[in-house]
Amino acid sequence: MHNLGFALDGAWQVLAAGLLLGAGLPALFAVGIRAMASTTHRAGRVVGIACFAVVVLGALLGIAFIVASGFGLDLTFEHGYPTVE
Repeated sequence: MHNLGFALDGAWQVLAAGLLLGAGLPALFAVGIRAMASTTHRAGRVVGIACFAVVVLGALLGIAFIVASGFGLDLTFEHGYPTVE
């Protein structure tokens, strides 16, 4: 029975990461595009820029994770910000 628990725990983590990164970042990008389309409102422009900043940050963290793993290092958030150790 422990194997089933381990499998479900791993499946839940993969599902959460897939929803967050696989669908969440493109959806946030779409929200940013939609917010920027309403150029008559300054709030729409601010929301759009914030959405794009989060998407770019997610992409940069993904690249940093891949590069750090390639060098045999770890990307950690122990201090509240990403560090490569």
